[in-house]
Amino acid sequence: IMMPEVKESDWKLMRSRLPKWQEAYMERLTREYIALLSAPGLASDKFWALEKRLRADKRRAGVVAANMRRSNMPMTLLTLLSEGAITADDLDGFSTELRRWIAECKFCG
Repeated sequence: IMMPEVKESDWKLMRSRLPKWQEAYMERLTREYIALLSAPGLASDKFWALEKRLRADKRRAGVVAANMRRSNMPMTLLTLLSEGAITADDLDGFSTELRRWIAECKFCG
């Protein structure tokens, strides 16, 4: 499936929504870290588990997508969806072509 050309309206919408999406995603991650640290067990085990999570999570699109380029915006949206940083409802307002491409990619994957 060919990636669609990014419309100016989609690009502007993405740039306006991305900071809010990232903040909400990192808030969720923070709550998960608190739960991990609050669980019973050895402090050392919790420390190393948190370090492992942080190392993995800091590479997720929901954290680093601010470096996104217009040319890979559709793939970034697809990644944000697959990581759970956004939902299909968050795509409201984007062009029909972009939403259709994402739906087809999700169906094929």
